[in-house]
Amino acid sequence: MKLFRYRTADGVKPGLMDESGVARDLSIHVGDVTPETLNPSVLAGIRALDASALPELSGEIDYAPCIGSVGKFLCIGLNYSDHAEEVGATAPEHPILFMKANSCIVGPNDEIRIPRGSTKTDWEVELGVVIGTAAKYVTVESALDHVAGYCVVNDVSERDFQMQLTGQWTKGKSCDTFGPIGPWLVTADEVADPQALALSCDVNGQRMQTGNTDKMIFSVAEVISHLSQLMTLHPGDVIATGTPPGVGMGQKPNAIFLRDGDVIELEIQGLGRQRQPVRADD
Repeated sequence: MKLFRYRTADGVKPGLMDESGVARDLSIHVGDVTPETLNPSVLAGIRALDASALPELSGEIDYAPCIGSVGKFLCIGLNYSDHAEEVGATAPEHPILFMKANSCIVGPNDEIRIPRGSTKTDWEVELGVVIGTAAKYVTVESALDHVAGYCVVNDVSERDFQMQLTGQWTKGKSCDTFGPIGPWLVTADEVADPQALALSCDVNGQRMQTGNTDKMIFSVAEVISHLSQLMTLHPGDVIATGTPPGVGMGQKPNAIFLRDGDVIELEIQGLGRQRQPVRADD
């Protein structure tokens, strides 16, 4: 299934994209797409519905983040071998973990705001993993059983804040609007192999990132298993699993960063597209 959340004059409502690509309103059956909705029995109930009987949505959809009430926003750094190479980093021995503040989460087509003082705001298309059932001390072999679904994430990053402000990467990762998620939460049963998904990112119509999740140093299952040894992963936790090459700081001979008026377009095979206009804060 492809679940989503959309904005109306009456607030955010849940939706479902049917097999024909028609957007449907789901609000008569569930109140929202939240951690509680990710319970396998709830998802099974939604899956059993006659989607064609749900009200059809007309006009342009104003997508909200595809999961509400996100728990932890966990991110894995330098998880693509070709990205590590482009930025001159050594491939890590264990997954590099950092956090994004949940307050950075926005919808897939919302504005990216360049914060005051920023000169190096960058883009990163990433596969997002949404946890559906609690995971603690899980094995690699059973890790994917705890996944509710997958989505597109733009791990927007301010490189000076990230690397020069003394502290953790979180400083450059958590600015307002730096976490677009969606448009859809594609349930795990529709993603045959999370390690075989093409990713891309265009800036102002120019292809900057092209990659595939088969280049991950640590697979989705390995990441989940590793994190579950350190903390319990709860329903509604989101994991951004790293980015392929082509980020702004990796451009040769000179780095390229976002400016007011730019447009970012991201896509992951089967998971949908994002489009974000970029605006500078006053």
